[in-house]
Amino acid sequence: MKTGTGTGLRHSGKNPGYSLHAVVGLIGLLALSGCQSVIEQTYEPSVAPSATPQIVEEVQKNDPRAQVGAREHPRIVASYGGEYKDEKTERLVARITGALTAVSENPNQSYRITILNSPAINAFALPGGYLYVTRGLLALADDASEVAAVLSHEMAHVTANHGIQRQQREEAEVIASRVVSEVLSSDIAGKQALARGKLRLAAFSRNQELQADVIGVRMLGEAGYDPYAAARFLDSMAAYARFSSVDPDSDQSLDFLSSHPSAPQRVDLARRHARAFGADGAVGDRGRDYYLAGIDGLLYGDSPQEGYVRGQTFLHGTLGIRFDIPAGFQIDNKAEAVLATGPEEVAIRFDGVADAQRRSLTDYIGSGWVTGLKPDTIRPITVNGLEAATARASAERWDFDVTVIRIDGQIYRFLTAVPQGASSLEPTAQTLRTSFRKMTSQEAAALKPLRVRVVTVGARDSLASLASRMMGTERKLDLFRLINGMQVTSSVRPGDRVKIISE
Repeated sequence: MKTGTGTGLRHSGKNPGYSLHAVVGLIGLLALSGCQSVIEQTYEPSVAPSATPQIVEEVQKNDPRAQVGAREHPRIVASYGGEYKDEKTERLVARITGALTAVSENPNQSYRITILNSPAINAFALPGGYLYVTRGLLALADDASEVAAVLSHEMAHVTANHGIQRQQREEAEVIASRVVSEVLSSDIAGKQALARGKLRLAAFSRNQELQADVIGVRMLGEAGYDPYAAARFLDSMAAYARFSSVDPDSDQSLDFLSSHPSAPQRVDLARRHARAFGADGAVGDRGRDYYLAGIDGLLYGDSPQEGYVRGQTFLHGTLGIRFDIPAGFQIDNKAEAVLATGPEEVAIRFDGVADAQRRSLTDYIGSGWVTGLKPDTIRPITVNGLEAATARASAERWDFDVTVIRIDGQIYRFLTAVPQGASSLEPTAQTLRTSFRKMTSQEAAALKPLRVRVVTVGARDSLASLASRMMGTERKLDLFRLINGMQVTSSVRPGDRVKIISE
């Protein structure tokens, strides 16, 4: 959650007409990512395969496709926390992209690459050569060939004009949506049709994804990278999705793989096309040594501006606040809010708004931003010596607890949602309320961001000893294996270089 007045904390202090039953839907929708033709951040030097890089703005200034990318680009930057600036890592990504450009479907296409300052595992493309990759994806990848697999896939979307085709599909969908809303506006079936339409537009089509996979694997092999990296990294992303899920067996339909064809199908396709270059392990370069050198020190997880999640605790040094989320919840620290999802459909949202009017907190709760508010439940309370207020609300099939707390010029807000009648509402809200407090100056000063650190395996090291050095997770061995592309049967040898997460 970002700092600042009216940040995600991002409200201006005006009443946003906040509908509490949207908490659950919002948390689900925010998990939707994958190969979306959305807006993201920018990485300035646009690198061509030659020694004289071309500048996107000059090469494509009259290209209407590039104008689409340029128009959308600022919104992507804003929504993903800005660009991640690190010269070493930027050079690494530029090197990979330059090698791929030389063998692309259109070698004259120049690219503008942005490393996004986000821990999410994602990559995107916009028409006109705008490519985006998150630092979270760079942290998960085990070598240069895996990042090349992702970028070649995205470059294939650009050279195949999938973004333009999607735009045409959107225009057709808008017309269809108008018909649905006019004819079936009061009908549940109509609303469901509109929802399905929006999900369809969140991603490229199945055929476009498969086409980009085929082109991407060919580019990998022709650029001299390990062509099996695409299949390998698809497996890694699927494993990370399972690791990140509260319930590993739950429906993953809205995770970052949701906008792609099923992972097993894509893995099989990638392997089949990779065989055209030779046997697995016998062809292509993985580029692991220079990749590890390029990401050593990479910021991992939350950035200082958004606060940190440490186990089940959220801490924000700049704001000077901390609180605990109940055990069993998955915490997602977004730019606009801290979201958490737990067992039995329980959901939590935490954010802040500027408190310019300094009205009483009971008046603030009743000022119209809470849908389904029960006015007779509003009451003033104290939270660890801080002025606060709480209330209950109900909407559709959900019950809510609303708790607001004032510190100086900010009002912090907890929204807890449970299925109607569930007994978990009060215990969950109580955990949040009783644990929320101001941090001491010593606590704030001690907070440091987590980073990817590359270490050399020593003679006495084992998987267990290396994993014990991991920070930021209770499942240290599982995450260690994930970020190093290891299986349950994998082992380490003296002299190996591996990634750990530490301060």
